[in-house]
Amino acid sequence: MSVFGIVLYICTMKHAEVKNRITETASFLFYKNGYNSTGINQIIAEAGIAKATLYNHFKSKEEICLAYLQYKNVNFLEDFENFTTSKPKGKDQILAIFDFLQLFYQDKDFNGCWCIKTVSEIPKDNEIIRHEIQSQKNSFIALIAKLITSNLEQVKSEQVNSLSRQIYLLYESAVGESHLHQEDWPIVESKNLCKKIIA
Repeated sequence: MSVFGIVLYICTMKHAEVKNRITETASFLFYKNGYNSTGINQIIAEAGIAKATLYNHFKSKEEICLAYLQYKNVNFLEDFENFTTSKPKGKDQILAIFDFLQLFYQDKDFNGCWCIKTVSEIPKDNEIIRHEIQSQKNSFIALIAKLITSNLEQVKSEQVNSLSRQIYLLYESAVGESHLHQEDWPIVESKNLCKKIIA
């Protein structure tokens, strides 16, 4: 590799590291404090960067929000799939959806669903962020459908879509209600309902 190539590689790596730091810092603040309550200056201060550096990586707060949503989603889907597929094949992998949520709830930083929190704060006409959140939720439903197809042989192919949405609604309800009540009974009861619909 030429000297120019090495310098370019180092600059690219540094650029990616700084962008990741901004995204991780914003993600922590947005999730903890809310999108509207977190200002650009706070992100800059917490990330330890200059304002110009932030705007070299993101043109607007909306772009940072998209990066935040994508960052949270990638980690969530990976952790979710790894956890559920580590359980014994069959109904256990489906019910593990709620065991995963139980662990999520027990995390000291649990603050509900980042997607629902964000969509509740953005203007109704912000289609960019709303579309990103809808896309993420559809990806989650698809992952549930994949679990059903792999583990519930008795479920006919034409029933998979409906069943995956039902389980998704149970999960989402449990996230919101456990956050509201600050108790895990919504997760326990959602798992009990799931047992009945996959029986």
